[in-house]
Amino acid sequence: QVQLVESGGGLVQPGGSLRLSCTASGRLHGFNVMGWHRQAPGKQRELVGDIITSSGSTNYADSVKGRFTISRDGASNTIYLLMNSLKPEDTAVYYCNADYRASTTILRRYWGQGTQVTVSS
Repeated sequence: QVQLVESGGGLVQPGGSLRLSCTASGRLHGFNVMGWHRQAPGKQRELVGDIITSSGSTNYADSVKGRFTISRDGASNTIYLLMNSLKPEDTAVYYCNADYRASTTILRRYWGQGTQVTVSS
């Protein structure tokens, strides 16, 4: 069993920055990718980005490339999402995920409870 807990959400003005964190606990062996998704009101949940836990290699959605950065702290099983140059369209609930993958197939995925990010003047 794995538990993921996100923190760091809140209200920020356009152009501002925010850093989210996600800490995993429980049976952590076996998963090899962690990442972030978001879901805005009335929209489907979409990928923000992810990170290969062993290598640190990252992947980002086109909508956030150049603005968002994912990093990890392996010792504490924590990943971070640094969001810069925030736009109103970034407003969403942000969810952390941890995956066990075989190649590109997701064999098992765990989700956090989500944290609200609101970008508004």
